[in-house]
Amino acid sequence: MNAIKQTNFSLPNQTSFYKGKVRDVYTINNQYLAMVVTDRISAFDVVLPEPIPYKGQVLNQIAANFLKATQDIVPNWVIAVPDPNVTIGRICEPFKVEMVIRGYLAGHAAREYKLGKRTVCGVALPDGLHENDKLPQPIITPTTKAAVGHDEDISREDILSKGIVSETDYLQLEAYTRALYQRGTEMAAAQGLILVDTKYEFGKVDGKVYLIDEIHTPDSSRYFYKDGYEERQQKGEAQKQLSKEFVRQWLIENGFQGKDGQTVPVMTPEKVNSISERYIELYEQIIGQKFVKPADGDVLQRVEQNMVAALAKL
Repeated sequence: MNAIKQTNFSLPNQTSFYKGKVRDVYTINNQYLAMVVTDRISAFDVVLPEPIPYKGQVLNQIAANFLKATQDIVPNWVIAVPDPNVTIGRICEPFKVEMVIRGYLAGHAAREYKLGKRTVCGVALPDGLHENDKLPQPIITPTTKAAVGHDEDISREDILSKGIVSETDYLQLEAYTRALYQRGTEMAAAQGLILVDTKYEFGKVDGKVYLIDEIHTPDSSRYFYKDGYEERQQKGEAQKQLSKEFVRQWLIENGFQGKDGQTVPVMTPEKVNSISERYIELYEQIIGQKFVKPADGDVLQRVEQNMVAALAKL
């Protein structure tokens, strides 16, 4: 289905190339990043063997929408979005933490809570909560930004005591994180969704903090459907959600959590197509517009041509 599994371009003034789990990142003149959001998919910090058609476009276009909608809160790295799968922006020195914020007890936090833990990243949680309950107030649960392997939970106190981020910068990151989550929550509610939890990454250029990477996408966020949420909670039923959690649950049910010795279950064409349809569903729900698939053709050629044309204008 012409999904983008990887790219290998030689762009004008290209100075380096980095292949992430999902993104192929080209450095231009040591000044700009040209980021291709591929259709690779990762879970439990493992890149799964099959790409998911249109996933990269979904992520890139959702992120572009929310970055534009939040630039009054915090400046961001984006300069241009010349292709459905491409974002070009300024290089920032990233902070070595990811700012995770949770409004509900779900996902990783719920799994920790079920194990009896009542503190997550140094933040105390009350007894008596059930999975997917709304928290008394949103909590920030940072993780380290690991170059290789798993990101690890870390407390605010450890971040400051170890000098990972200065106190002045960290307080700014916390303030931005809460403001961004509030805006994301409001925008989700307008589309009949609940923004359950999400993460933000920040960087710095010339002493100024910028929001970097993607925001409010199904890879970085978890959404519940607002309609029926309370009823499902009262009945103890699973929430209807839009996020990558459904991929993680499928993997868990098939004996894979990224641990040594475990094998990724077979991704049949039917499974790949169903995951693709879920990503498109999330796009249409959160953006409130019909997803437009690109015209048929050589997708890699299209991406390269659009990138080259945009870079020539910098």
